[in-house]
Amino acid sequence: MLRITVVESSGSAVTLRVEGRITGPSVEELQRACDVHTSADEVKLSLVLADVSFADAAGIRLLKELGSRGVSLMRANAFMSEQLKAGAAFDGI
Repeated sequence: MLRITVVESSGSAVTLRVEGRITGPSVEELQRACDVHTSADEVKLSLVLADVSFADAAGIRLLKELGSRGVSLMRANAFMSEQLKAGAAFDGI
């Protein structure tokens, strides 16, 4: 199960807390949530990943893609940090 919560939102920045597992259908759910919040060109999106317990290969690919597009991936736990090291942007790990 995946839970996505808006932690902070303004005209220029949105922070989402992601909790649970990023697998199967939840990968698309996270993609849609990110797309909704980045539809405006000037919005800086950040994802807080501290409470993500697992991500499958598709989930890792999505997070890496988001990182390469400028989405800030914050506070990933040690497991997620290792999975994401290649090619992703991190803040506050």
